[in-house]
Amino acid sequence: MNNYIQEGETLEFTAGAAYSAGDPVVIGQQIGVVVNDVASGAVGVARMEGVFDLPKVDAAVIAQGEMVGFDVSAGKFDDNALSPATGDVTGCCVAWEAKGATTSDTIAVKINVGVGTVA
Repeated sequence: MNNYIQEGETLEFTAGAAYSAGDPVVIGQQIGVVVNDVASGAVGVARMEGVFDLPKVDAAVIAQGEMVGFDVSAGKFDDNALSPATGDVTGCCVAWEAKGATTSDTIAVKINVGVGTVA
């Protein structure tokens, strides 16, 4: 088979801003998690599969298994009551655990279980 490229767990992207390793990044209609620090305009690598401990909106009350949205302006995941603003991504990530309001500033999220919608 000579058309194989890769398993698809990572994706190279051109950073529109500076990112630190572990930061979530919007790539098209998907969410990636940056592997290494990357400067704005540089090419970086993002993980596109898996469960990650990612930033959560403080006031969000999230149930395990709930579809969560990524609030781009906050740089955090919010519950499914999120009213998407321009650039927010919904419909592609799921809470891997339950978290109440202000119980933690992070939440375990399984990324890219579907194709997201960008507002």
